[in-house]
Amino acid sequence: MTPQLLEHVRAEALFVSDVQSSEPLDPERIRRAVMLSVRRHGPRGCAALVAHEFGEHPETAVGRMGWVLDAVRRAYVRAHR
Repeated sequence: MTPQLLEHVRAEALFVSDVQSSEPLDPERIRRAVMLSVRRHGPRGCAALVAHEFGEHPETAVGRMGWVLDAVRRAYVRAHR
């Protein structure tokens, strides 16, 4: 799995988690939420739920996806950066 694809899977998993952008978050909380979502739904299930949300609520899904991408990038800092 490429680093970019892994980032997308993590973002989709965080997107479908119960974590909210208004919560104070640390990297450990984000990583735990990603792990639980992937265990619960699987990578494809997370992607399907994200697609459903974009279809049903595009006005809020876009903002949430921006937030989760930023949160995932901060929680999973690459060693080579």
